[in-house]
Amino acid sequence: MKRRTFLTTTTLATVGIATLLVEGCHDSKNSIGDIRVDEDSNGTFDLDEATISSLIKKLDSGTYSSEQLVKLYLKRINNVDKSGPQLNAIIEINPDAAQIAKQMDSERKSGKSRGPLHGIPVVIKDNIDTADKMQTTSGSLAMAGNFARKDAFIVKKLRNAGAIIIAKTNLSEWANFRSTQSSSGWSSRGGQTKNPYFLDHNLCGSSAGSGVAVSANLCVVAVGTETDGSIVCPASVNGVVGIKPTVGLVSRSGIIPISKNTGHCWANSENCYRCSDFIRGTFGD
Repeated sequence: MKRRTFLTTTTLATVGIATLLVEGCHDSKNSIGDIRVDEDSNGTFDLDEATISSLIKKLDSGTYSSEQLVKLYLKRINNVDKSGPQLNAIIEINPDAAQIAKQMDSERKSGKSRGPLHGIPVVIKDNIDTADKMQTTSGSLAMAGNFARKDAFIVKKLRNAGAIIIAKTNLSEWANFRSTQSSSGWSSRGGQTKNPYFLDHNLCGSSAGSGVAVSANLCVVAVGTETDGSIVCPASVNGVVGIKPTVGLVSRSGIIPISKNTGHCWANSENCYRCSDFIRGTFGD
């Protein structure tokens, strides 16, 4: 049984989750240009609970292109994150995401594959540098307008592997290193992120936006950072798998820190082993 199906048949199926499913996915005839957003009678998104491996199968079979996947997720973000229940997990959209996806599709058609992340949409936390049109602010208005001159190590590896960074996620401002009474998932730039199951409940941890993004199916995998529970706590609260690699296994260059002890990665459960293997095999210094 899928995670969300299980939750909706238990006592956790409250007004919060009903709002997410009903308000976020009410139109069964949504489309993005010529891309149809398939939703069944229960209001489920076609990429609901997708995993990296399931999306790779769709790409290999020609069911979807990477460009279509990007547009579907951006439509989902618009329907659920920016309107409907307004989860507010995404702080900024990559305006070049569709164009990057076209490049990945072109490479796939020519027989080139960069690996298990080729053409897969990914979101990353807003304290991680990206040398593109997205800012890196750690959620702070004091950093507004900051555009990194080069990618963080982990971003460079993601791009080299063919991943498409479609957006940055909201977080607890400065990774929660600003107050002893701060609100999880709130930043002055991004506002308050909401728990997708209980909109008025705590969503936990500084990587709140990354956890909520995966939980609400705004992406298939997200990247966060952890110093003290910033991944594992939102993982438990939002019903997803959070992986914190051993400190130093993944380079931390290009990340706004509160400590040298940070870790990365988010995924639905079926992505867990694939993602951890990928980190060990590709991300290592």
